[in-house]
Amino acid sequence: MPIVDVKMWTGVSEEAAKKIISGITEIFKELGIPERAVEVLIHQIPKTHWGVRGKPASEALPDSHSP
Repeated sequence: MPIVDVKMWTGVSEEAAKKIISGITEIFKELGIPERAVEVLIHQIPKTHWGVRGKPASEALPDSHSP
């Protein structure tokens, strides 16, 4: 069973999470893997806890918005 682990910045809406889950599942279905076998985990991580270029993303990428 495929387990897809998605890590992204905090701020993804419930509706966007549903689209991510269904989209990833659809790709596996196209590859012949049954929908019931696919699991998708979404981890939302604050930019203050995500390191980029040796700094927290909140400092290194201050103008970047969460998805």
